[in-house]
Amino acid sequence: MLVLLAGIFVVHIAAVIILFVSTIANVWVVSDAVDASVGLWKNCTNNVCNDLTYGDEDALKAVQAFMILSIIFSVVSLVVFVFQLFTMEKGNRFFLSGATMLVCWLCILVGVSIYTHHYAGGQGTYFSVSHHGYCFILTWICFCFTFIIGILYLVLRKK
Repeated sequence: MLVLLAGIFVVHIAAVIILFVSTIANVWVVSDAVDASVGLWKNCTNNVCNDLTYGDEDALKAVQAFMILSIIFSVVSLVVFVFQLFTMEKGNRFFLSGATMLVCWLCILVGVSIYTHHYAGGQGTYFSVSHHGYCFILTWICFCFTFIIGILYLVLRKK
């Protein structure tokens, strides 16, 4: 049981780090033609980064907000898990940390879905030929991690 709790804790910390990296880095869409990439905050071309000026800024602001919310809920879930681990009686489930992690999962789902709808394939970006960057892929991986962790917290009992 201790190994399972430690494993979940390590995966949870990894998910928080992945969320930080994918939200902060500016490599969500990468151009195939020139040395350029676009993130949630900046447009970087030839190692010079400028603020984004998309035509559809409301969608971008929504993605930024949901990604920040997902980081906040993930950190809160980690703190609640540690708190419940040391204060909860035996036999109880980690409902609060699981529910908080599933809210984080939902925020990632909404944020990445909006980004995919508006900007996937370079449609809303400056590039005509592009592919997804590592931040976009890391966010979808973190989407899977947070769902699995949230479900594990809901079914896990403290023994």
